Amino acid sequence: MTGIEILCVAAGTLVGLGVVETVMHRRKLARIPIRIHVSGTRGKSSVTRLIAAGLRAAGTPTAAKTTGTLARMILPDAREVPVFRPTGANIVEQLRIVDVATRNGVEALIIECMALIPELHWVSEDKMVRATHGVITNIRPDHLDVMGPTEADVALAIASMIPVKGVLITGERRNLAALQHAAEDRQTRVVTVSDDDLAAVTDEEMDRFRYVEHRENVALALRVLQELGQPREACLKGMWAADPDPGALFEYEVDFFGRQVVFVNGFAANDPQSTETIWNMTLAKHPEVDRVIAVFNLRADRPSRTVQLARDTSFWHAAHRVVLMGSGAYQFARVASKLGVDVNPFVFVDDQRTDEIFETIMGLCGRRTLVLGMANIYGQGIALVRYFRNRSQLTRPDEPDVEYPVANRTG
Repeated sequence: MTGIEILCVAAGTLVGLGVVETVMHRRKLARIPIRIHVSGTRGKSSVTRLIAAGLRAAGTPTAAKTTGTLARMILPDAREVPVFRPTGANIVEQLRIVDVATRNGVEALIIECMALIPELHWVSEDKMVRATHGVITNIRPDHLDVMGPTEADVALAIASMIPVKGVLITGERRNLAALQHAAEDRQTRVVTVSDDDLAAVTDEEMDRFRYVEHRENVALALRVLQELGQPREACLKGMWAADPDPGALFEYEVDFFGRQVVFVNGFAANDPQSTETIWNMTLAKHPEVDRVIAVFNLRADRPSRTVQLARDTSFWHAAHRVVLMGSGAYQFARVASKLGVDVNPFVFVDDQRTDEIFETIMGLCGRRTLVLGMANIYGQGIALVRYFRNRSQLTRPDEPDVEYPVANRTG
């Protein structure tokens, strides 16, 4: 047999194996009658968890997978296991998630879209999830280096994961026309979260959450569950009892030798719009503080996000001090300096250990200080959250722990 003949046989064998694998995967998908694919800029992990918790509470055997702060698979009994990533994050891992879900006999799988490259949104949906229901939380200008350069481009990229001949439920309004156009092309029905849906989620219901959840996320999850014919009250009880994502908006109060410090974990909201919203909301909640410290955890491998925060936002200018940590700290400072921002309040802790960062922050605090962590939770961010949590007066035994990421886990 010649070399060319051997190559042809090998290529044919590989193609055949690919066809067999595809057939087997689609058979697994067919055994899961409810498949929900969740995408969007902000809130994906929260909405994934809320939908799964509602379905579990309503009696539907459900699995879920999130790729937020830490990649997690949530089993039907609500136990969480880390997603093993020997070579880093890759959308191919969604195939393993489907396999585990079928072996657990689930009737519903809620899976967070982990794609960034526009083409991979389509691959993830068409080849891996083939959702019965697509969910898009919102569309904001984030990951512009990959999905941009504009918000409209981000909308088109995310629209790639809309299922064919299914249902799309979305809380997005500003770019709704683009989503509707893509859904019409795929013969998919669009369901939107209305003002009435938002108003139906009462303050009393929001107060039942153990952490700061967003009304928009709850309303969207309830709209999905309503579409599935699930009882609202049972679903809400499941949501209240469920563990949030490790990056959820928790507050921790620390008494440091008479200094009262409120630390707010806003690291997971890393696009400028969401970050500013959390900043304003937090300041309005704590008018009693006499000093505000902004803490940015910045990544050199997320340069567009760093530039956006430094260039396109000014809310943090009101902070008494700005603490910069992470590999992108000096890029943030350079951009701000070129824009004429006073960099004297900047404090660089990118080369410090977590305990040293904590000590540095405490040294900047007054009698009553608000410290708000922003930009990215991975690496130093999640370590600092845990440091404050373990020293907090408000830590409850039912609050989920925050783990340090290791080589095969990403946030």
